[in-house]
Amino acid sequence: MDKVFETESVLAYHHTRQFYPVHIVVIPKRHIASLLTLEDSDNDLLLELLDVIKKVAADVTKDYGACRVLTNLGKYQDSKHLHFHVAYGDPIR
Repeated sequence: MDKVFETESVLAYHHTRQFYPVHIVVIPKRHIASLLTLEDSDNDLLLELLDVIKKVAADVTKDYGACRVLTNLGKYQDSKHLHFHVAYGDPIR
């Protein structure tokens, strides 16, 4: 795993099966199934997660001029662990 950024509770790393030329995944270290399963007690973790997403997205935007940030739900969510994609470029596959 090629780590991009890490805090006590959040990890950002280059996707192991990238779909874009720049493709970074940001996850909470504690298991949360998806955006829909977040609880009120997860608010501090969610803020930390968003801070890391913001930092990673700012770095990608600075380097490439743009990025997209997304998460998937339901049948679109292959990995049943909350994660956000920070990506740049056209799909490579």
